[in-house]
Formats: sequence, C-alpha cells, structure tokens
Amino acid sequence: MKLSLWQVDAFASRPFEGNPAAIVPLEAWIPDATMQAIAGENNLSETAFFVKEREGHYALRWFTPAVEVELCGHATLASAYVVFTTLAPHLNEVSFSTRSGILTVSRRQDGLSMSLPADTPRVFTGSPDTAERLGQALGVAAPAELVVSRNLMAVWNDAAFVRAIRPSESLAPLLAELGIWGLIATAPGDAPHDFISRFFAPAKGVPEDPVTGSAHCLLTPFWAARLGKQNLRAFQASKRGGDLLCTDDNDRIVLAGTCALYLKGEIEI
Repeated sequence: MKLSLWQVDAFASRPFEGNPAAIVPLEAWIPDATMQAIAGENNLSETAFFVKEREGHYALRWFTPAVEVELCGHATLASAYVVFTTLAPHLNEVSFSTRSGILTVSRRQDGLSMSLPADTPRVFTGSPDTAERLGQALGVAAPAELVVSRNLMAVWNDAAFVRAIRPSESLAPLLAELGIWGLIATAPGDAPHDFISRFFAPAKGVPEDPVTGSAHCLLTPFWAARLGKQNLRAFQASKRGGDLLCTDDNDRIVLAGTCALYLKGEIEI
C-alpha cells in the first residue's frame, strides 16, 4: 500500500518554524494500529489522517507518536492547507468532523483562519503545595496561579519564567498524580505579543510541543478576560517558536496563522 504524505509547518511563515505536522489523506480508514505505527515512525507531535465524506468536508483524526488525541489545532490547520493548496484548490472553506465536533478552516488574505471550541478556565482547587511542586519540576519559581480545564495551566507574572522552564523527569509523574496529561505555561507577553506560552505533554509522547493550537482554546478566553481584549496576539516560546492571532468568540475561539510546506512524499507499507 502506498499513501501520500505532506509535512507542513503550521503557524509558520517558512519551513523550520512553527509546529510540523504530517498529513496523510486516505481513501478509506486503515487500521488504527497502522495509523499509530505511521505516527510513531514520523515521530512528530502529530500525524493527521483524513477521509473525504463529501465536497469540502472530511473526517479527521490525530495521532501523537504514542496515542490518538481528542483535539489538535496545528494539524487541523495543516490539513486544511493541504486541501486548499493541492486536493481542492477551488475551495475557500473546509470543515472536518472530529472527536471535538465540527472544525472549520477558512482562507483569509494573510493565511488561514480556524474555529475551535473554547475551554472554560476554572481555578485549580487541588493540594495547596501543587504550585510549589510544579515550579520545582519545571526548574523555576512557583507559578502565581493555577487554572484548569482540559489541561492544567500555570500562570506567571513575568514571561522570563516561562522562557526559563527546563522540565525535569518529575513533571510526568506529577501530572499523572493530578490526573492531567497536558501542562500549559503562560505569562503576559513581551511587545508586540499579549501573552506567551509553552506546552508540555510527556504522557502523550510530546515532551514539549512547538506550537499548540488546542492549548489556545484555554489561553484565549483566559487572557481575553484578563486583558479586556477580544483579539490577541500570542507567541509560543518553544525552540521553534510560533505566532498566533487569537480571537475570543464566545464559546469558540478563532486562530489565524500561515503554513509552510516542508516536504511531500510517499509512504509504502
């Protein structure tokens, strides 16, 4: 069996920036074990597989090197990029059926715009020593506050703490103890960015994700309320880095960015 594969850098203006995703369009679903094996072989944060259901609409799934996940923003943006540039260049909007509902991506003059479900920020009510233990696991001072939704979010008052994070091996067992697999680290941004972030998911086979669209489902409503702004500019301060334009749209968030093609190839399995 031969399958086409694109590797696309999402939230990037050129290759080697943003977050790389492998995109594998399918005529029909192949076994889950095969998709997981392909994702492991690719060894990227996410490999996305999609099957066309009708014109402009696809069923979409995402796999890390270790597991299938419920939501992945950057691989959704990259999947739409492949549709718009190669598979159906006449389209201006594409929708995907996913485990997180219908996700829509539209062309815009300066890139692509993607609508995702917003997460509701809640104050973390766990053990009072969690912030201190988390700071120790990350090699920095304890965060000023903890917020939780699908992931745990640690908030500092200075971007320097987020940039200085160097996770230790104690992070994964601490998150497992809390019953949470993903950690967002965030702080107010340095101009021109409203906020910065980093994202860690060691239990999912992603020690640090370069640019995480799904994390901004929580980051966007949190910082929109904190800063009193509907439109925000974000920077994910990973080694590769990534810029995102974020809009708080009630129960949805809209992320805008660009993609860059790195390679097109063929898998033979």
